[in-house]
Amino acid sequence: MKVLVVGGGGREHALVWKLKKSPRVSKIFCAPGNAGIGQLAELVELKDTGISGLADFAEKNRVDLTVVGPEAPLIAGLVDEFEKRGLNVFGPSKAAAELEGSKAFAKAFMDKYSIPTAKYRVFEDASEAQEYVRAIGAPLVVKADGIAAGKGVVVASSEEEAIEAIDKIMVERAFGQSGNKIVIEEKLEGEEATLLAFSDGNMIIPMVSSQDHKAVYDGDKGPNTGGMGAYSPAPIVTSEVMKKAMDDILIPTIEGMKAEGRPYKGVLYAGLMIKDGQLKVLEFNVRFGDPETQVVLPRLKTDIVDIMEAVIQGRLHELELEWDDRLALCVVLASGGYPGSYEIDKPIVGLEELVDLEDITPFHSGTSECHGKIVTSGGRVLGITALGNDVNEARQKAYHSINLLSFEGMHFRKDIGIKALAHM
Repeated sequence: MKVLVVGGGGREHALVWKLKKSPRVSKIFCAPGNAGIGQLAELVELKDTGISGLADFAEKNRVDLTVVGPEAPLIAGLVDEFEKRGLNVFGPSKAAAELEGSKAFAKAFMDKYSIPTAKYRVFEDASEAQEYVRAIGAPLVVKADGIAAGKGVVVASSEEEAIEAIDKIMVERAFGQSGNKIVIEEKLEGEEATLLAFSDGNMIIPMVSSQDHKAVYDGDKGPNTGGMGAYSPAPIVTSEVMKKAMDDILIPTIEGMKAEGRPYKGVLYAGLMIKDGQLKVLEFNVRFGDPETQVVLPRLKTDIVDIMEAVIQGRLHELELEWDDRLALCVVLASGGYPGSYEIDKPIVGLEELVDLEDITPFHSGTSECHGKIVTSGGRVLGITALGNDVNEARQKAYHSINLLSFEGMHFRKDIGIKALAHM
């Protein structure tokens, strides 16, 4: 079968890599892709938000399955357009994607269906929001209502920080229309974990747990990024926590979305805060996470095409997922200056050294090819994923591999997996 993957980051590289392993897949296209994806798939010069162009391409090239990586095309209605044309597509509809497209909608939805989350208020006026901050004080969390590439959330430890964040989002319009509204919520304490799950609109099957590292520096210091590394499983997600997540969060979400006339099909991402065995939802995303995908998919043994087809056809109940027992750990290598401004077109040295290393996969994120060389083209450049029998082994493999790589300005966190060691 022919498959089209929409997107061009590390998540999409991991999806293409996994799809390539399916004996059912004969050809993969990726729009727009990156240099690493280009080694596995045919790159298509189409923007991931150009919905009609992507649908035209799928029709013309007789694509059997389209897999959508990023949130923006889902929120814009790519799935609706493909389904209208009778094309097989994996992902939620525009109505279902509002769970990520609007944090205000998601919070109201959680309230309505008694899904545990932080207390919050929604504001459409910057001065009212700032007055509220002065009245209740810090710490608190300020969130742009719409999508902002993982950077629209500010955990403010002081009133000044919170007011600055409100200005940046609502007055300076750092994230455009995503800042028309903001959500201000209480700061939750505990340890974060991510639970991805497949849903066909009626049934939901969780994947293995993972833990992302959003802050740019070691020790969770500095501004939030799209994610600087991850590992799977997250030891804090015990079997009891997993059961609670299913009973209190995932199942009520799928049932609630169905009751709202927005049946949810695709991957649901639940960002959780866990403390003393109690769970609260930090956020919902409507697609595979990045870099969580880079540690979850290497552990998946079941053919991903079979799963995606079962989701589309509403027969997820027929499947049982199989997983590798080993731990997966991914460290993200970023451009100098990221998550602020950074330079691109820096040659990457050493990738060929990783080719024969066992249990190591370099997933490309912000890379492109220039005169036969692979160069940087984004903030997050590579995600180096290692499989190991435990955290120490996976860490050792990943960081050893990173020592073989270099590009000007390269920086990365050196503490990915440390939290997992604390549970051993």
